[in-house]
Amino acid sequence: MPADVIYAGLVVFFLTSFGSLLAIVVKKLPNIGLDVSLAFSGGIMLVASFTSLILPSIKAGNIYLTLIGITLGVLLIYIIEKKIPHEEQFFKYNIPDTEKLNVKNLILVVLAIIIHNIPEGMAVGVSIVNDVNKGWATAIAIGIQDVPEGLAVSLPLMYLTRKLFIPILVGILSGFSEFLFAVLGGVMFFLFNSLLPLGLAIAGGAMVYVTVKEVFPQVYKGRENPDFITVGFLAGMLTMLYLDTVLG
Repeated sequence: MPADVIYAGLVVFFLTSFGSLLAIVVKKLPNIGLDVSLAFSGGIMLVASFTSLILPSIKAGNIYLTLIGITLGVLLIYIIEKKIPHEEQFFKYNIPDTEKLNVKNLILVVLAIIIHNIPEGMAVGVSIVNDVNKGWATAIAIGIQDVPEGLAVSLPLMYLTRKLFIPILVGILSGFSEFLFAVLGGVMFFLFNSLLPLGLAIAGGAMVYVTVKEVFPQVYKGRENPDFITVGFLAGMLTMLYLDTVLG
């Protein structure tokens, strides 16, 4: 397995952790700030799904294998979502009615981020095995958007729990999950190189699904300033396209 997989995995891990630690300094960020940050992440993920994963999958294999892989990637995240408890499971605890809406929104955001760390990690590992330069472009872009993601995990938890250690730990663990899936994805498709086109498509399908199903509905739902969110999405797209062109 290329050492670049481990190094790239560590980059996204440390940048997510850095974002979580920023919560100590930032303390309070308006909802629109978190929404724009997540929209930026969504723009990067959507472009990376195609430039670093789906299109290379077609080039390395064939369209039919890619279509199968995309479908498997969507099904993978769909099944994971169904198996993870929803916010109703947490309301059996003694939570005041005034806090239930905050808890619901918090759980949705945190679960969305942790779930899409799986395809993000896979994308880094698999894309580096396929093409080191494009893989690093993907890792750098995902690492950049992991900073606000780490903040988006830890900051609301700090606000809700009035504690410091657990929210930071949760943010760091979310980054570690990316590192773990980057290494697992890299090892699996390095050992089974003939399945690499399928692996690229699976990671691409998973990222598209998470972006469309989790990220955009969450950031646009009931927001008063959707234009700022759209600008964040556009900035993410342009960032990924630039990095993929310059580094790829």
